[in-house]
Amino acid sequence: MLKKLFGKKGASTEADMAVPSAEEQTAVPSVEEGEAGADEPKLKKGFLRGAWEATKKLALTPVDPWFEAVAKGLDATRKGLVNQVASLFRLHGKVDEALWQELEDILIMSDVGAAATEKIIEELRNVVKEKKLTTAEPLLEEMRTILSKVLNYDGADVPAEPVEPLNVEPGRLNVILMVGVNGTGKTTSTAKLTHRLKTQGHKVILAAADTFRAAAIDQLLVWGNRLGVDVIHQSEGSDPAAVVFDAVNAAKARKADVLIVDTAGRLHSKLNLMEELRKIRRVLTREIPDAPHETLLVLDATTGQNAVNQARTFNDVANLTGLVLAKLDGTAKGGIVVAIAQEFQIPVKYIGLGEKIEDLQVFHPKPFLSALFGESDG
Repeated sequence: MLKKLFGKKGASTEADMAVPSAEEQTAVPSVEEGEAGADEPKLKKGFLRGAWEATKKLALTPVDPWFEAVAKGLDATRKGLVNQVASLFRLHGKVDEALWQELEDILIMSDVGAAATEKIIEELRNVVKEKKLTTAEPLLEEMRTILSKVLNYDGADVPAEPVEPLNVEPGRLNVILMVGVNGTGKTTSTAKLTHRLKTQGHKVILAAADTFRAAAIDQLLVWGNRLGVDVIHQSEGSDPAAVVFDAVNAAKARKADVLIVDTAGRLHSKLNLMEELRKIRRVLTREIPDAPHETLLVLDATTGQNAVNQARTFNDVANLTGLVLAKLDGTAKGGIVVAIAQEFQIPVKYIGLGEKIEDLQVFHPKPFLSALFGESDG
């Protein structure tokens, strides 16, 4: 059997290279060390069976399209952040102050943020001290462990079908409030979320509460037509809270189970914008005591630290329950996920990784870190 698998020295025939039959694959003999002939490799017991099973598993394991999408979307961030850090640790050699300074520069430039950068470097310094490391190369894996902690990854596996993280329950009208400044991809993210919910069997109605831009109403109407969902709207300049009131009543009458409200992203001042959000929330609470059930802030990943500032401002007013990080595939600054996780106790629920309607992915630390560090999701 060994000759059939490996062939003799200097000889290679079609018979030698033949693929073993199914019976042979399942009956590969164990070879004790020293049993092989002089011209055959010395193999430990069970080596052939273990090698064959591992190869077969690798060859037959399907590529998870979800992980593949995350990996592709994070390619720019991986090149801009992890690859630079890996090169630094590999080439710098010894651990000294110059290393820490260069690492700080890379993390800041990747929008990991000052607080998260400080935490990462502090913990790496502790690792160096505890493990008495003299070279920097082992620090890449240590940094991965630290990022896992920052992202609150508890080691749990991701199911084949991601668990829907939204607070959407049967038997009630679930209200999702979408907030964020203009240009972040808020209305497009609203449409993508609508698509996700529809494919899960929910009846969705949209409310065009961004009445200060005619284009915003028109854009949502186009999406509603494409997705086959009703859009409750009024004319430009109407009271957003009045639109929300109408939308709640329409959703109840039409027996919808999810109402998604697309809100304004800019008024005459930040104060006016926030007051409008408060007014909308008051109307929702009056009509449905525990609404909104979710308030999702859509952030543009390409804006870097501005996204952190926006999260801080909106959270003070809107009581955010989750974040949607859009356009993550278009930036090398995916470190913003780490910055947000370090500063806020608000989960990143979705990440946008493309222009297609299916390109809103559920966020989970495991595939995020695996894709970021160029690993397989296994």
